[in-house]
Amino acid sequence: MKKYFFTVLVAALSFSAKAQFSLGVKGGVNFSHLSVNNGQINASELPGYQIGLWTRIGKGFYVQPEVYLGSSGSNFNFQYNHSNQTVTESGKVRFTTLNVPLLLGQSFGLSKLNFRLMAGPMYSYVLNNDQNLSQNIKNAYQDFGNYRNSTLGYQAGAGIDILNFSVDLRYEGGLTEINPAYGQRQNVWHLSLGYKFL
Repeated sequence: MKKYFFTVLVAALSFSAKAQFSLGVKGGVNFSHLSVNNGQINASELPGYQIGLWTRIGKGFYVQPEVYLGSSGSNFNFQYNHSNQTVTESGKVRFTTLNVPLLLGQSFGLSKLNFRLMAGPMYSYVLNNDQNLSQNIKNAYQDFGNYRNSTLGYQAGAGIDILNFSVDLRYEGGLTEINPAYGQRQNVWHLSLGYKFL
């Protein structure tokens, strides 16, 4: 049994070396807002988090699949008529999502100090939808809180690797609308710190 395990381990390490395979963890902050196609609704940024795993295959040109949990959403200011008066009221929507980007990238530099550019598609699945919207808002803007369970998007950005640590800055945009009734799409800035352990 030990001999079999050792053989598998050596084969895995050999494959990792040949394919320049890396595995790591990441965590960071997000700043997101949902675009809206209604002039009486203003969206502003909502801070969030991300934490998960990434793998990188390749050295110069590389492929980087990831899977991570994240929170995103938006703060909103709504204007509506109530008792013949214009009322302004705030609300908030926050999603907890499972995100799976597939990034293609190019790296430059040395093994201990490396710069990267990357871009690619991503899939997001909504695990939780937390809405802080009053009944007056729901009455004035029907279907505003009817969000899809999943979306497609893209990410693009740059990163730097120093020894086993990495820092990435990315922008995420929505390819599909999370709420078609109001043209809402995700707009997210990501700043993350990663650590490579393989």
